[in-house]
Amino acid sequence: MENLLRPLIVVGGSVVLTLVIGWATDFLLRKADERHHETPLWGLLRRGRIPYQLLLCAALLRGSYDEAQLLQSRDEAVGRTLTLVLIGSAAWLVIRIAAAIVETSYTRYANARAHRDPARVRRVRTQVTLIMRVVSAIVGVVAAASMLLTFPAFRAAGASLLASAGILGIVAGVAAQSTLSNMFAGFQIAFGDMVRIGDTVVVDGEWGTVEEITLTFLTVRTWDERRITMPVSYFTSKPFENWSRGTPQMTGTVFWHLDHTAPVDAMREKLRDILRECPAWDGRAYDLSVTDTTPNTMQVRALVTAKDADDIWTARVTVREQMVRWLADEHPHALPRVNTADAILPPSWNGHRPSQDGVPQQRRFHGSARPER
Repeated sequence: MENLLRPLIVVGGSVVLTLVIGWATDFLLRKADERHHETPLWGLLRRGRIPYQLLLCAALLRGSYDEAQLLQSRDEAVGRTLTLVLIGSAAWLVIRIAAAIVETSYTRYANARAHRDPARVRRVRTQVTLIMRVVSAIVGVVAAASMLLTFPAFRAAGASLLASAGILGIVAGVAAQSTLSNMFAGFQIAFGDMVRIGDTVVVDGEWGTVEEITLTFLTVRTWDERRITMPVSYFTSKPFENWSRGTPQMTGTVFWHLDHTAPVDAMREKLRDILRECPAWDGRAYDLSVTDTTPNTMQVRALVTAKDADDIWTARVTVREQMVRWLADEHPHALPRVNTADAILPPSWNGHRPSQDGVPQQRRFHGSARPER
């Protein structure tokens, strides 16, 4: 009877005690979260309740297993298994706690500076993300090494491994040269403020937003919801456009190729009217000028301003669409024509031109000839 009750009390007591302590800790964290709404720390710490309870249970069983006198022929294997679970759950809990502390600090910083310095907030977010990945990797490596050291065979081979570490390091460095270069490039991006999560970039002609940065690769989400993944070393070795550097305000251009009879002054007034009705325009500046001419057309350029990259895109497409529609409805002669086509004369043209003595003179056009301007 005693042999049956002892393992039941030891194992069952450890499990019950773990559940009670875990419930009490979670209750206290929940109350603290309800009391302090300004900080998300207590709510984030609740994410670690599973590794916390696993750590408690493994520690209690590891300390009291000898008293249970259960599977005595397998004491060493059971003890090593509990030790491995203890190490793994401890590493898991450390990562969860570190993530909660870092995320709480970033949230406070972002709430304080989101409106004043959004670029700085994105930079800190990028650095925090990479730091958490490094911390997780370090904790994972330490935990794995600790687990391996619980086996006598690995402890005995430790001296030989250390002796050959120099040669292995050289071989690994040559074999992982690309990976190491990407890793160092990731640190350079994080702390060099070259590109940040949330920045609007143009890479290889693709316009998009930086969605994820790791130690080895970077993901750009394009405007049509595609994801472009490339090594971070690309951003340290090749030029790219970062539209979020400095102030987010931008100036955009819209080009038209029009006939030489296009009413430029009327287009300036129409551009002003279009922008006044466009919410994406920030009201800073606008302009319309003839920037080039060819024997058949002239190039007209409009400049518009907006507060960021998204709004400048909206303003450009709005101006382009409405101006073309207005020209087609009000001034069709301003649209480009084929040289051999008959000219569509402006309403003010009456087919006469004054002669040198001031008497109107009739002029005729033959074939594809164009009227003199």
